[in-house]
Amino acid sequence: MSLNIPLLKNICEIAGAPGFESRIRNLVIEEVKKHVDEYHIDNMGNLITIKRGNGDDPKKVMLAAHMDEIGFIVNHIDDNGFLRFQTLGGFDPKTFTAQRVVVHGKKDIMGVMSSKPIHVMSPAEREKPAKKEDYFIDLGMPKEEVEKIVAVGDPVTRERDLIEMGNCVNCKSIDNRVSVFILIEAVKQLKNNAHDVYAVFSVQEEVGIRGANVAAHSINPDFGIALDTTIAYDLPGAQPHEYVTELGKGTAIKILDAMTICDTRMVNFLRKTADDHKIKWQNEILVAGGTDTSGIQQKGKNGAISGAISIPTRHLHQVIEMAEKDDIQASIDLTVAALENIHTYNWSWT
Repeated sequence: MSLNIPLLKNICEIAGAPGFESRIRNLVIEEVKKHVDEYHIDNMGNLITIKRGNGDDPKKVMLAAHMDEIGFIVNHIDDNGFLRFQTLGGFDPKTFTAQRVVVHGKKDIMGVMSSKPIHVMSPAEREKPAKKEDYFIDLGMPKEEVEKIVAVGDPVTRERDLIEMGNCVNCKSIDNRVSVFILIEAVKQLKNNAHDVYAVFSVQEEVGIRGANVAAHSINPDFGIALDTTIAYDLPGAQPHEYVTELGKGTAIKILDAMTICDTRMVNFLRKTADDHKIKWQNEILVAGGTDTSGIQQKGKNGAISGAISIPTRHLHQVIEMAEKDDIQASIDLTVAALENIHTYNWSWT
């Protein structure tokens, strides 16, 4: 089965900074509403869809793919019309240099992120690492024109189209729009689930897993699977033990990250399911960062037997994030297979 690249392109390119996910949420609703039994938007903005199970004793399985992308928010307009900003999510400031962004005011307007030209920097300034405070957004307009469109509190997102490179896709916001795509495709393909499947398209993950925390508290799932990107550090200079994952080696099954030790039963179930269905997979141990897995695992009343399916991704939290098509397809396949077989596994501790 070939990937629906036009849909993936739309999902990656659409704006949705943390707290401002309405555009991507509306897109997801249009894609999934005919394939689920019910859906609603909670007070946080999470889109919670439900596909009822056909088993005699249905449990609750919660999946989460966060809709938000790292972005910015305007916090000042100076006398010359330049914008200052705060970050929404984690950034490496050196990636700001000479990037186009879109400011979402009364209408969308293009801007350029810039800083002091290197030609007028002192030798000491050239040696200093970049800081967020060094940067501003240039809209090419005087203040009076800017203020007709832009206000303090408006969100800003990165500007980059999705392209195909070899067997890879490259775009801004592969983190985590590729997982939104995977969850949409899994919902569409899921035909025989014994348990109730709660497919949650969560908000504000990039600023602290806020949406998934609330959704898990509300749903109180028995089982949980998060879908998110992970680091593929298979790059020049990296040692094999530093890779975390590699592009083209299959979907990744999380063992742990900085916020979660995945339930060993879920890890083993996902491994077995992948093997049984001849789905290519690799292990993931991520020593820094976290995903919605922690919210699903911890925030329900009883806790949840939780793990994660991760998509190997190069250049994370930049505007040129890259994932491999076969890894994406393997992630869809494993998600569907897991949901259709989760009721058959022995979940006891013995």
